[in-house]
Amino acid sequence: MFTFSLKNKSVHSKSKTVIAAALLLLLVGCNNDDDAMPTPTPPPPPPPPVEYSYSVTITNLTYAQPLSPLAVMLHGDSKMWMVGSMASASLEILAEGGDNTDFIAQEGVIASGSSDGVVLPGSAASVTLNTTDRSATFFTAATMLVNTNDAFSGLTGVDISTMAIDDVKSWNLNVYDSGTEANSEAMGTIPGPADGGAGFDATRDDVDFIGLHSGVVSQDDGLSSSVLTQAHRFDNPAIKLTITRTK
Repeated sequence: MFTFSLKNKSVHSKSKTVIAAALLLLLVGCNNDDDAMPTPTPPPPPPPPVEYSYSVTITNLTYAQPLSPLAVMLHGDSKMWMVGSMASASLEILAEGGDNTDFIAQEGVIASGSSDGVVLPGSAASVTLNTTDRSATFFTAATMLVNTNDAFSGLTGVDISTMAIDDVKSWNLNVYDSGTEANSEAMGTIPGPADGGAGFDATRDDVDFIGLHSGVVSQDDGLSSSVLTQAHRFDNPAIKLTITRTK
């Protein structure tokens, strides 16, 4: 009996050991599952940038003053010219010769564009501006009256930050004198079809500050050396300008 009792006890002890080992393995497996790092959720993609688009239209209201290609720009809080101040070199080039290349490439310009060609009297032209830069909240536009020495029209530093999609702003604009070239109206000094003369000249021989233009005199009004006629005179406003936010 004693021997039989020992054998049973030994078998029972081994069974307990096997069961304990199995439970330990099960617990270890459970602990490993609990300690495993969860798969991270990828962050959502950033939202696409907001695109701001504007359509700018110019209408030539003059009788015989073709306009140079319209320059349009979006920029930060600044003005590209001020009445009573000197014209920049890039504005001088535009106002004397109609070339807007340097004007729309100025420092601080965020988006810019130019109409395709000359805007004839009674006709219109449009330019589109696009940007995703939220700081492009000011608008400037300029064009030369090409049958003059250095007359231009436009506006600068207009706040368009509150314009919603489909909003429209419109202006009837007067003519400025860049003050960089004397208004001699002489042969060889007018770049438009009335003369076909020279455009930009770096020499400044006028008051050297921007002001409202006093108008064309013309040969019909007693300036015998003028290549212009009464047809080239202009009244204010000379242009209509409209900007529409499209996006």
